[in-house]
Amino acid sequence: MRVLILGGTGEARELAAVLVAAGTDVLSSLAGRVRDPRLPEGPVRIGGFGGADGLAAFLTAEGITAIVDATHPFAGGISANAAAAAGAAGVPLLVLRRPEWDADPAWHAVGDIRAAAAAVRGWPGDEVFLTTGRRDLAAFAGDDAHRFLVRTVDPPDGPVPGRMTLIMDRGPYTVDGETALMREHGIGLLVTKNSGGPMTAAKLQAARDLGVQVVMVQRPALPPGAAAVATVPEAVRWAGRQSG
Repeated sequence: MRVLILGGTGEARELAAVLVAAGTDVLSSLAGRVRDPRLPEGPVRIGGFGGADGLAAFLTAEGITAIVDATHPFAGGISANAAAAAGAAGVPLLVLRRPEWDADPAWHAVGDIRAAAAAVRGWPGDEVFLTTGRRDLAAFAGDDAHRFLVRTVDPPDGPVPGRMTLIMDRGPYTVDGETALMREHGIGLLVTKNSGGPMTAAKLQAARDLGVQVVMVQRPALPPGAAAVATVPEAVRWAGRQSG
């Protein structure tokens, strides 16, 4: 048995650690979009595969017998390629996705980042806290009516809003810290993605306490027919069944 973990998340690192400790042959793959990623236990490769066809060829060449897609919930392109490659190569695939944050009736839920940018353009306030990641900043670049507080892990490398204050930081965050940050910058609107998990959830509690409005980008759908679990123990059990 040889397991390929498509990673980059805390769940992927946790799964790799458990499987490596159990003696499983594990290879973790990171997309390479973060300059200084947190590396998992065991062997790691960094970089793309060349789409679904390239990944399918890799699975065959490397003798991969099971894939766990434990990428970020918004890595829709990677997940689609993984599903197509697994089907082409005849390799079982599991999607490991942490649960979404429970919906709040006060949120303005939108389907994608373009809809989020449109919602911001229609908002009459000024100060926006944007935490959707550096790759999505271009959608807001033409909005000169608002001032954006932007938090990313790495520096942006494309178009950005003209009125922007950039903070480079990585979670976990605390409610006290997020509250102080929003107060300091007079934030009236938070724009974020429903990534789930505890690492960045503090901003939602801080927004609720301060009366800050929230635009929440919903997750992309999983590939049709994909087997999915929400926890690392479930993924470990699935991997154990593949070895039988």
